[in-house]
This record gives sequence, C-alpha cells and structure tokens, in this order.
Amino acid sequence: MSELDYDLVVLGAGSGGISSVNLAKKLGKKVALVEKRKIGGDCTWYGCVPSKALIKAAKVAHEVGRLADYGLSLAEGVGSGSPAAIDASGVLDHVRAVRAEIYEGERPEVFEAAGIDVFIGEPCFVDNHTIAIADKTLAAKHFVIATGSHPFVPPIPGLADIDYLTNETLFERKTLPDCLFVLGGGPIGVEMAAAMSRLGVKVTVLQRGPRILPRDDEELVAILTERLRSEGLEILTGCEATGFTKDGEQVHVTLKDSAGTEHSRDADCVLVAVGRRPNTPGLDLEKAGVDYSDHGIVADEHMRTTAKNIYAVGDVIGSYQFSHIAEYHANIAVPNALLPLPVKRSFDHTNVVWATFTDPELAHAGLTEAEAMEECGDSVLVYRHPYAKVDRARTDLSTEGLSKFVCDSHGKILGIHILGERAADLLHEAQLARFLGVPFDRIHEMVHIYPTYGDAVKRPAVAAYVDRIKSSPLVRIASAFSKSN
Repeated sequence: MSELDYDLVVLGAGSGGISSVNLAKKLGKKVALVEKRKIGGDCTWYGCVPSKALIKAAKVAHEVGRLADYGLSLAEGVGSGSPAAIDASGVLDHVRAVRAEIYEGERPEVFEAAGIDVFIGEPCFVDNHTIAIADKTLAAKHFVIATGSHPFVPPIPGLADIDYLTNETLFERKTLPDCLFVLGGGPIGVEMAAAMSRLGVKVTVLQRGPRILPRDDEELVAILTERLRSEGLEILTGCEATGFTKDGEQVHVTLKDSAGTEHSRDADCVLVAVGRRPNTPGLDLEKAGVDYSDHGIVADEHMRTTAKNIYAVGDVIGSYQFSHIAEYHANIAVPNALLPLPVKRSFDHTNVVWATFTDPELAHAGLTEAEAMEECGDSVLVYRHPYAKVDRARTDLSTEGLSKFVCDSHGKILGIHILGERAADLLHEAQLARFLGVPFDRIHEMVHIYPTYGDAVKRPAVAAYVDRIKSSPLVRIASAFSKSN
C-alpha cells in the first residue's frame, strides 16, 4: 500500500470496530477493517448473541413448567410440562444456529460489497501511521483501535489444570453439564447461571463480595437474588475459591468463607466469569506512541490516545465493557478523527446505561439510591412502583419487579433502576428525559398506551408531578386564597 492510502484503518471487528467503519464509510472516507479472528467479535460469537439466545430458550423452558398458572395443560399423551421433563440436549445447537444466522450479515463479503476493505490477520503497529499484517503493510491518516477484551482467569491454584470454561468456550460445548460451578457474580456469571439453572443444570454461583451484581441498586439486587434462589440457583456470597483439583470427570473446588472456614464442592465443570482484560498484547503500541497499562489503552474524553491520530473505543480502554458503549465510543471517535469539527464530541459518563438479562431483567442508569444519598444528602427523592400494580404485568403473570427513579429536589433524574419484565426497554423512556434534562414528572404528560409495561414509568412520574404541585409556592398561595374565600 502507498503512504496514507486510507483515511481510517480500524483494528478489531466487534461492536466498536464495525460501528467505526460503517460510520466512516457513510462519511465518504476510504476505510479498512482488520480482524485477527472472526468478524462480529465477542458480541456475535461469545457474548450478546449466544447468551441471549440461551436465555430465551431457558425462559421458554421455564414457562412450559408454568402452564397450569395460565390455565393450560398438555394434551393427553404429550407428557409432563414440568421443567424436569424438558430435553435440553439440543439447546446449544440452537444457540450456534442463531449465531451463524446473525453472522451472515457480518461476513467479510458484506463489508467488501459496501466498499470497505477487510483484512484477516493479527496486526501490529510499525509507527503511528502504519501497521503490519503478515506480509502486508497498511498506512492510514487515522486509526481506531477496537480490539476488545478477553476473559480474565485468576491465578488460583489448580485452576489452570482443569478444563475450565469461559464465555469464549461455553457455547462450543456439545451438551449441557449436569453440575456447573460459576466463578463470579457479575452480569456474565449471573446471566449464564440463571439460564443454565432453568435448563436443568445444578448451578452454584460463587461471589467473593457480599452480593452479586455489586454495581447495581442494592434493593433491586436483593429482590433478584431471592427470585433466583427460589428457582433453585445456589448463590454463595462472601466466599472465595482457594483451589481446584480434578478427579476423573469431577472437579473439586475448595472454598473459604468470610470467617476463614474452608469447605469443598464438586462440579462437572467450572465457568470463570470474574472480569475481563483488554486485548493489547501483540499490537506493539509502543511503536505508535500509544500509552497503555494492564487496565487498557489510555484515551481522553474524545477517545483519542496519546498518539494524536489514533483513537481507541470499547473494551480495550478498560472502562464500561458493553457492546452498546463500544458503539457509543465509535460514534464519538470517528467524527472527531475524520471531520474538522470546531468542538470535539466528548464521552459523557453520566449517560452510561446497562442491563443484566436475567428474568426478571435488571436495568441501570445513573446513580443508585445509595450513591445519590451520598452525593446529594436527604434532599433526594425516590419514586418506586411495584410491577404488582402494573396491569399488563398482572395479565402476563409477571408481577415480580420494581421500577425506581432517583431524583434531586428539583425533579431532575439522577438514576433509573428497573427490575422486571422488559426492564431494559422500559429504561429508555426515562433515560431520554434524563439525557435531555427534562424533569421526571413531565413524562406523565405524554399519552401512554394501555395496558403496557409503560405504567412502570408513567405511574411514578404522576407521583412526582403530584409532589411538584404540592410543593409549588404558587399553588400554596392559590390554595390559601381559595380557602379564605
């Protein structure tokens, strides 16, 4: 390739990388995409797509066991509707089939047809304008590094000697295990543990801290934890694994609780889900002048690295490791790199959102109640609405859950936390109001279709409206005047 043959070269074809090249191409730029494994990255192959396919299958299995709750039963001779009667042996084949179908829209030929050059191979920087891929070199005015992350495997004695699973290997199994031990109570661990448990696997989750999902609202996590335990999922908190040994097909796990007492558990296999590390090794970032650490590439609020023509997005910078955040990063980095903008776009940490796709779902935006109280004191207003009072949830027999809106004394939304059916979708309405700076109570003015789960947002907004009216000086004066006459 001749010098600066591309306007932009993107390293990594996951969510952040694909978003980057597509946006750059729409802006009329000459673009290349480099991926060392498979296009689609972690999201398509090991994360969002296969995990959500498995979660849906698990929900279907669970609902079959609830037929009587809906006044239904299987026809005579069909068999029992209990979860134990479900044959889940084909579920991982189904997951892989869904994954393969989605990949059809991400094949190299799709990008090539759109005018984006694709190179498969392991890239490394020669300098800040050149990378090498095997016997090729590519030169560009700008680069976006979107190489993602990989599972962190802690140095626990014996762990390296067992055939442990990560999210990168879990979906390649031919069959489900009978007994699974999940190391880590974060989103990946909890989602997969809950799904596996519903599919008939005996699952134990080990969480070193005092509760699972430690970044989410404590009140809602407590409700979710109780729900998961009621379905048979074992959750051990305040406990850590200190060693692993293998005896034939069985794995022995040695545990130590907060009191220092050791005991052991057996499982068919172990899923390691204790965090992730950025994919920086092998890139020769030093040659490009890009600073990084074990926590990721150093990038500023404009997504620019210490090399002024190189940007980084997604998991590789080590912050919020979600596919939608990688896409958000890309939508900041690409215009900043390629357009002569007088004011550069910036990453707004206050607008980060996420969801854990258990059943019920747990969605999160902004400050938790505890964080808001610490930051704003007793002036914080919290509006709660139980799903048991949402008519659509009642018709669907999905009444377990709670929506929770944390506001300051002026009605500005500080945090949104929803546990329940369709929580991740519901969050967006309130998040839009939060993003635009619209007071929470204004949501009640918009017409909402009935019956929908939207009541979980609308009804607490009505409560906020009532509070605002009651506290209004003008209303108080008018009320006093009315009484005097």
